[in-house]
Amino acid sequence: MSAADKAKAKAEQAIGRAKKKTGRATGDADQAGEGRIQEAKGNARQAKEKGKDVLKDE
Repeated sequence: MSAADKAKAKAEQAIGRAKKKTGRATGDADQAGEGRIQEAKGNARQAKEKGKDVLKDE
């Protein structure tokens, strides 16, 4: 996983987590939903990059 892609994935996860927590704390279901989606995108990006690394190592 390249360092830039890893950083993007981690940033997306962190921003999503923050939005989710803020949305829950303020009772804003839309923001909490956006946070869950963004966090899931970060998780998917990280999984994709890890899969690339596995295939590259073989």
